Amino acid sequence: MKSNKADKSITVTVERKVKHPIYGKFVKKTTSFHAHDEKNECTIGDVVRIMESRPLSKTKRWRLVEVVEKAK
Repeated sequence: MKSNKADKSITVTVERKVKHPIYGKFVKKTTSFHAHDEKNECTIGDVVRIMESRPLSKTKRWRLVEVVEKAK
């Protein structure tokens, strides 16, 4: 998880490695999702599971399912 500054909202960053089509080097690509956290239970650095839901605001289309691993 990347950010929990907003009330009942979190920003989740998903990182993946994609092979460059020409040079063959693996490049990190990141995608950010805004998710709904009803109980404000997440902190920065947590590993979380989110699922798609109906639009909750202009940018929020995901909601928190569970905290897989707490930050150390």
